[in-house]
Amino acid sequence: MSGFFLYARKSTDTEEKQVLSIEAQLCELRLFAQKENLTIKQEWIEKMSAKVPGRPIFNEMISRIEQGEADGIIAWHPDRLARNSVDGGRVIYLLDSQKLQYLKFPTFWFDNTPQGKFMMSIAFGQSKYYIDNLAENIKRGFRQKLRRGEWPSKAPFGYENDRALRKVVVNPHVAPFIKKLFEAYASDQVSLLQLKQLAPQWGLLSFSGRVLEKQEIHRILTNPFYYGLMKYSQEYQEGNHEPIITKDLFDRVQVLLSKPCKPRKIKKHRFPLIGLAVCYSCGYSVTAERQKGHTYYHCTKKGPECHEPFVREELLVAQLRKMIEQVTLPDPAYQKLLSEWVKERNKTGGPVRLLKDERKKSLSEIQVRIDRLLDAYLGNMITQSEYQAKREALLNEKIQLQEKITKVEQAATGWLEPCRAFLEAAHNAEKLLDGENLAAQREFCQKIGSNHRLAAKAIVFDFNSPWLHLAAAKSAAPGGTIWDPMKKIGSNFRLAAKTLHFDYTFPWALLASRGDLQNWGGLSDSNR
Repeated sequence: MSGFFLYARKSTDTEEKQVLSIEAQLCELRLFAQKENLTIKQEWIEKMSAKVPGRPIFNEMISRIEQGEADGIIAWHPDRLARNSVDGGRVIYLLDSQKLQYLKFPTFWFDNTPQGKFMMSIAFGQSKYYIDNLAENIKRGFRQKLRRGEWPSKAPFGYENDRALRKVVVNPHVAPFIKKLFEAYASDQVSLLQLKQLAPQWGLLSFSGRVLEKQEIHRILTNPFYYGLMKYSQEYQEGNHEPIITKDLFDRVQVLLSKPCKPRKIKKHRFPLIGLAVCYSCGYSVTAERQKGHTYYHCTKKGPECHEPFVREELLVAQLRKMIEQVTLPDPAYQKLLSEWVKERNKTGGPVRLLKDERKKSLSEIQVRIDRLLDAYLGNMITQSEYQAKREALLNEKIQLQEKITKVEQAATGWLEPCRAFLEAAHNAEKLLDGENLAAQREFCQKIGSNHRLAAKAIVFDFNSPWLHLAAAKSAAPGGTIWDPMKKIGSNFRLAAKTLHFDYTFPWALLASRGDLQNWGGLSDSNR
């Protein structure tokens, strides 16, 4: 004997996925060689699957054997040498050509005889059968999981694999930013490049903590998984995971992605009140500059074309606080309205159940159509491409119907949360008056009003609903007129017996029905 090559292999770098580690193989094979008085000329260690040809260390070892450097191989089992027909055939051919004389295994008997080579061929065939059958079983398991609505692989970005529940769940830290990506792009105000720049500012990074690339953001924006549809091996399945976005938002993003777009500049301001208002006289934007230790705001259209004067930041801040004071809700009124809100929530939602039941019947009908489509495909009545196209259409129809059911429920009870958010925002507005965060005050004033203009060193604007009612109730005084604000919050105005009557529209009807709010704001029955 000229000597043996010792070959040890495992498929992956993950120790727990291997029956016998590299260290254990080396230990066993060295003891086996010592017991059999075999001379080991070199040890070859490889961490790579043998399912397909192309292992570099194995190929180098075989080349060295062809050059006559060794005439035998020691391995733990024949499946360590080959699990594919090409590598198995190379080993058998070396035995036929007498370049390889010996194969030694602690767990398998082999002699270089016709019977031995026949048994070796069977061993290689069994190894290939095992790996092929394992792959098919895994694929079958994946398909079954998909049919149950379960994602069979690693959860997409924004989700995580819950091992306890054995399902994909929403990642509460990442999912809001995924939704923000879709909403930002759907606004048609940013490009993919700008989203790449904005994502790390929001705190959205990849699994490894690096900045998301444009291609990764594009894959996120084109993945139907986020609205409930799974695409796996060119086939669509309905998922049972919680959607992060709606299909409507996904479709709007796809329309924009299909259009060429130009990058838009991201504006960064050093002055907190820029963006609040435009010039009243000419409609140009308002800018700011620092002069003699003070910040002045003025129209960007300088010269004789615009005569609006400069205004100091302190004056604008005082006006902002006055605007906020107009819509603050005192604690007693807030507590009273909140208790009424709880009563409304408890009695709302009953009538919508019948309509939801009807929609659910339609969902069942769609599922029956999907099942019939599958039967037609299995019966060779339609092609695979026709099956996939029609199935995708039915699944999209099913998801749209489910979203309609959600909208029906929101139509009955969806006003409750916005109403509560409005009450809390009005109650918490007083906190803005005590702070010095001018950017937060500007954002709040933009929220409660629109069409902000800077005229003669004063900010003028129109209150948005439902802030208009609070402002009208608080600013109304005896002998004053409240017609302009009141005509926006009511309808069916009548004059009878020297008294003006009208009907409040929602949501001001809920607020106006509380007598304590009317008395607090100066809006008494005589005013009505």
